[in-house]
Amino acid sequence: MAKVKLTAGRIRDFNCPADKAQAFLWDADVYGLAVRATPTGKFTFIFQAKLAGKDIRVTLGDTRTLGIDDARDEARRLGVLIGQGTDPRQDKQDRIEAGEAKRQESRRHDVTVGEAWAVYIEDRSPRWGEHTRRDHRSAAQLGGEPITRGGRWGRTHTIPGSLAPLLPLKLAELSPEHVKAWLTKENTTRPTRTALAFRLLRAFINWCEEHPDYRGIVDTEACSQKRVRQEVAKGNSKASDTLQREQLTAWFKAVRAIGNPVTAAYLQTVILTGARRDEILSLKWSDVDFQWNSLSIADKVEGVRIIPLTPYVASLLATLPRRMSKDGKPLPWVFSSPTAAGGRIQDPRLQLDKACMVAGIPKVTVHGLRRTFKNMSEWAESPAGITAQLMGHKPSAIAERHYTSSSLDLLRKWHVKIEAWMLEQAGIEQPEESAGGLRLVKTA
Repeated sequence: MAKVKLTAGRIRDFNCPADKAQAFLWDADVYGLAVRATPTGKFTFIFQAKLAGKDIRVTLGDTRTLGIDDARDEARRLGVLIGQGTDPRQDKQDRIEAGEAKRQESRRHDVTVGEAWAVYIEDRSPRWGEHTRRDHRSAAQLGGEPITRGGRWGRTHTIPGSLAPLLPLKLAELSPEHVKAWLTKENTTRPTRTALAFRLLRAFINWCEEHPDYRGIVDTEACSQKRVRQEVAKGNSKASDTLQREQLTAWFKAVRAIGNPVTAAYLQTVILTGARRDEILSLKWSDVDFQWNSLSIADKVEGVRIIPLTPYVASLLATLPRRMSKDGKPLPWVFSSPTAAGGRIQDPRLQLDKACMVAGIPKVTVHGLRRTFKNMSEWAESPAGITAQLMGHKPSAIAERHYTSSSLDLLRKWHVKIEAWMLEQAGIEQPEESAGGLRLVKTA
């Protein structure tokens, strides 16, 4: 095997005979280095040597892009590896894998809070209720979207959510200092929403630490240090977020005068069933049984709970229109809205606030109507376990959890009594169930 000192001219003049698959021009300066030529005119530097008695060959690169001196340096390095008993091919694979691992780790540390948040929502959203999903969307919204109708306080565009300032940060940058500064700034304008966003952020960080793609990136103490937690606004007491017995007359009068009968019926149904806001919003006609006077409610604790359809609520629902969507299909929702994207009313708060103002009473939230039901049930002397089962509260005692589950008939007895007592306070004529349907009777 003749050897020559490789030069640019000798490589240029070298060629592979047409009757051969390949030809080699070996270098005299570095052992194992050669130029390989093929009949197609391709020239590459290669290195060949013996390892454990077997020939191995490694391609170094094209002669047009790899210089002779660089090829010699690489051949010498491979020769050292061979001398140490290392296979250069395995060494090359190891270096490729190490480089890819380094790049992946670099990309992991470049992930932003917003990017990881999107993965978090996709992963956890199926396990959440609509209320929780809405809280997460609201907290992370970027803002700037036009408000087509119903903008509060004269707003024409949505505002950024409480978490929006943190979304551009890299996960690795989410430190206690950043969270503390964020809390301090956001607390000046919306402390309650910021406290909620802090709790969502804390759950998100815990998820990151359990997820293989984000484990070890974020500082797990970002939300747990005492100096950070001290910045979280303390929740106000909700004791005032309820109607008093003396306010029922004015409230019912104002709500019944609302121009939209669907919204009026919705608000009265909430206060007379004690159900959660979204449980009633998502009520479908298939959930209403007028024959056996029952409602099937999508319960966030039990999945589905069945409560009585009381006389007055039945009269409200019976008068609601069964509407069609824009494409001519029947809407399944009891509290429907053909103009809403989802086909049902979305946010009754504005009408509720107006009703409270007309009634001359302090504002109460939709959840406050649920509290009102609980308070009024005590006036009606309903057993605590009955009220809890009607409202879908998780059983708190061993007996309630494992043994006591009241029948629908027993629930109806007390639920009708609660409704009758509330309507009596409001001065409303009370429907009465009978074989021929509902009839009105004067209050005593």
